[in-house]
Amino acid sequence: MTAASDPVFAGLARQAELIAAGDVSARELTEACLRRIERLDPVLNAFRVVFAERALAEADQADGRRRGGDRRPLLGVPLAIKDDTNVAGEVTARGTNAHGEAAAEDAEVVRRLRAAGAVIVGKTHVPELEIMPFTESPTFGATRNPWDRNRTPGGSSGGSAAAVAAGLVGGALGSDGGGSVRIPAGCCGLFGLKTQRGRIPLAPMAEPWHGLSVYGPIVRHVADAALFVDVTGDGEPLAPSIRNARLGRLRIAVSTNVPPPILASPDAEQRGAVESTAAVLRGLGHDVAEAEVDYGTTMPAFIVRYLCGIADEARGMAHPGRLARRTRGFMRLGSMIPRAVLDRARAEEAANARSIGAVFEHADVLMTPMFTRRPIPIGTYEGRGVQWTLNGMARWVPYTEPFNHTGQPAASVPAGFTDDGFPLAVQLVGRPGDEATLLSLAAQLEAERPWADRVPAL
Repeated sequence: MTAASDPVFAGLARQAELIAAGDVSARELTEACLRRIERLDPVLNAFRVVFAERALAEADQADGRRRGGDRRPLLGVPLAIKDDTNVAGEVTARGTNAHGEAAAEDAEVVRRLRAAGAVIVGKTHVPELEIMPFTESPTFGATRNPWDRNRTPGGSSGGSAAAVAAGLVGGALGSDGGGSVRIPAGCCGLFGLKTQRGRIPLAPMAEPWHGLSVYGPIVRHVADAALFVDVTGDGEPLAPSIRNARLGRLRIAVSTNVPPPILASPDAEQRGAVESTAAVLRGLGHDVAEAEVDYGTTMPAFIVRYLCGIADEARGMAHPGRLARRTRGFMRLGSMIPRAVLDRARAEEAANARSIGAVFEHADVLMTPMFTRRPIPIGTYEGRGVQWTLNGMARWVPYTEPFNHTGQPAASVPAGFTDDGFPLAVQLVGRPGDEATLLSLAAQLEAERPWADRVPAL
């Protein structure tokens, strides 16, 4: 199925243009999204809560402001917020009934989206405490992939990705502590950017998962991601860099080796995604060469930060006794790690970044697979314990976590479709702070492979 001219599939940047030009009103677009949510969300389970009346009121306000000459960059555009982020007056459930009271005020990233004119439609599902790369919880059930409802949309931003892929909203906020923006985007045929650490403010959070987690957009187009980051983040704007891209001949390193001690390798389908994308990049005039990445002790250090972060956040929940058995198992594992071990893992970040960074001495961008195999079926780890789940997750998605440890930007980029119509993806990784090159290269790939033209048949 193709997106054709339906504005719900236009992406947030184009939606903003349509509203600014008066071709569609914010009210009309918000109503269209709410109708799709009403029809499709009972099947997909993307949203935990929908702010229908509030969203329509915000849309009407946006239309009034536009008529008054307001030109905010996201004026009237409906967006979704991942349910690990505070929205004033609503609980932040985090995939569990262990949460506390409603948030008194918006998180800073939500405040900035509102300041840019966005209409907040609702909050999207996550796995309990955002631990898993699949979005299932005992409290709220399973979120389903619009491309194949028997498979996961990924996690932990799975509700956000399912909502965007199905045209329920034009873009959504995600967060990424080990792949949680890139994995769902890759599962759902979308573009997902893990921003450079420090780019988008995390307030009121300080250092979630001991510095691993950042915010990032899950969107249809690369231009959507640039706009989203520009209105929420700090630093130089990205949108002009991709509009006026003069990339020249880039050096692209391609690596499929898996960080030790994980024992896994990509299957033929995932290797095919990498190989076909490498061919497109060569056709664009770039130098593409195979490389081995020296991950060193990155994965053990990441696991320490991840488990300690889970333990800290689980203890901080209003009702930790209500957490699921497996979540409490993750909490126990993290609680057993001495503070000195956590300090050492954080201290290893610099050395790990240097060893991984050696690949950038001869390359401008690194490309890896996104997955070792297709997104897993719903319920794959239902009833499984912590160790089984942890090992299985690591073998499926081993390529994302290292770059949370180092903090540099990375993106999931659509890479065509399988013979039966399921989306494929690759990961692009940039030098520290170099989101501009990453987005410009992804925009080149999008021009060659207009992935957003194709949408799931729901």
